[in-house]
Amino acid sequence: MPDTNALPELHTERLTLRPFKLDDASDVQRLAGNPDVALMTTNIPYPYEDGMAEAWIATHRDAFARDEAVVLAITLRSDGTLVGGVGLTLDEDEPSAELGYWVGKPYWNKGYCTEAARAVLQYGFERWPLERIHACHLARNTASGRVMQKLGMTYHSRLPKRAGRQREMEDLIRYEILRTNFQPNSSPT
Repeated sequence: MPDTNALPELHTERLTLRPFKLDDASDVQRLAGNPDVALMTTNIPYPYEDGMAEAWIATHRDAFARDEAVVLAITLRSDGTLVGGVGLTLDEDEPSAELGYWVGKPYWNKGYCTEAARAVLQYGFERWPLERIHACHLARNTASGRVMQKLGMTYHSRLPKRAGRQREMEDLIRYEILRTNFQPNSSPT
C-alpha cells in the first residue's frame, strides 16, 4: 500500500518533479537567489542567505502530511539537473489552492515552467477535492502571466499595491482555473 504521506514524484515528457532533498540546497540558493529570479516573485528572499534553502526544504514533508501544501523540485528527466520549483498551497477556508513556481534563469524560455505547473495542477485536482486553483504574478512579470494562460487559467482580477520588493508596492494579477475547465495535455506518470 502506498504511503499517502510521502511526497509524490511526477514525470512529464522532459521533467521529473520530485521532493526536494537537502542536497539540493546549494542549487536552490544559487538559482532562486539570482536577483533576476528573486525579484520577479513575491516570496523568494533576496539576498538568499546561507541556511535559507535548508530551512525551506525542511518544511515540505510536514506541510504535505498536514494537507497544507505540496512542493516539488523541477528536474530534467535526462540528467536530474535541478531547474526550479513548483507547488500548491491549499487554502484553509475553501476548496482551492494557490499555484506557485520559479525557474532558474539559465532555464527560462524553454517551456519547463508550463510543463511542470500543468502536471502539478493535474496532481492537485486528483489528490484533493479542489474546485479551483489560482495563481498571482507581479504586474511587470508578463512571462509568468503567459505561463498561467498556457495552463488554461483565466484572468480573475488585478490586486492593487499588494506586493513590494525593496521598492514601491506593486499590483498583482490573479488568474484561476476551475476543476471543470482543466484540460491536461498529457498525463504525468
